[in-house]
Amino acid sequence: QVRLVESGGGLVQAGGSLRLSCAASGSIFSINDLGWYRQAPGKQREVVARIISDGSTNYADSVLGRFTISRDNAKNTVYLQMNSLKPEDTAVYYCNSGIRTTGGFVYEYWGQGTQVTVSS
Repeated sequence: QVRLVESGGGLVQAGGSLRLSCAASGSIFSINDLGWYRQAPGKQREVVARIISDGSTNYADSVLGRFTISRDNAKNTVYLQMNSLKPEDTAVYYCNSGIRTTGGFVYEYWGQGTQVTVSS
């Protein structure tokens, strides 16, 4: 069994910063890629940023230059540093990962989500 647990969400004023963390635990053999998605009320879930095993990253245009994704392979943890936050960044943020389990299979996992609210 593998779990992704997010933390770090909260309420912040526009222009402020938050740092999200997502820790993977359980029967993990290797982690392929890690990413952050978000879903605002009434909208579809969208990708925010992804980082793959070689450290390559990609970002949604809406967060480019403001958000930074990073990973700590030793801790099986991915981070999302969010700066210059805007009210339109308000959403539930989800961690996502493709993980090869110790059983040899690759599955996609999601965290439970963490709320980020940016006030104007």
